[in-house]
Amino acid sequence: MSDRKEKKTVAVFDFDGTLTTKDSLLEFVKYTCGPFALYWGLFLMSPLLVLMKLRLYPNGKVKEKFFGYYFRGWKYSDFKQKGVAFAGVVDSFKRLEMVDILNTYLERGDDVCVVTASIQEWVEPYCCRIGILHVAGTLVEVDDNGLLTGRLKSKNCYGQEKVERFLKMMPNRDKYILHAYGDSRGDRELLAYADCAHKL
Repeated sequence: MSDRKEKKTVAVFDFDGTLTTKDSLLEFVKYTCGPFALYWGLFLMSPLLVLMKLRLYPNGKVKEKFFGYYFRGWKYSDFKQKGVAFAGVVDSFKRLEMVDILNTYLERGDDVCVVTASIQEWVEPYCCRIGILHVAGTLVEVDDNGLLTGRLKSKNCYGQEKVERFLKMMPNRDKYILHAYGDSRGDRELLAYADCAHKL
């Protein structure tokens, strides 16, 4: 038997655009703050969004400013509770064919991970709901009073940071065959790192 066959399989999935058909940050803002607040915030942030698209302003900094606009000063406990409730909303925009592929890995007993630039507090509850225990997302900062500062605690989980966060969950890289699924520029490094890359 070859060494390759002796190794277990690990599958890692991006979230937005891979397991879902919509951007979960925008959908979460709409869910918690309402459509008008979402569109007004997008209008105010439009100059930064343009600069980001032109790669003249860092992706993570734009996300931090956008996140802070809506959630700075929120009680972390309330924010986390909204994330749990949002798991039911994600079902309305999940990408069925990709969730079916994910379930195939789970049914075979393979390790399945989700690594995403989205905020962990609303991705993790949905992932737990569908049986995924290994989740890495962007982390938010909470002050000593239990309030969101509006800043990110971790690096934006994007690009090479996805590889680093994945390896914290799944070390011993020589012990498994890695399948990776992603759809965007932020997934390139993780896809390149995998043994079997599936670009949507």
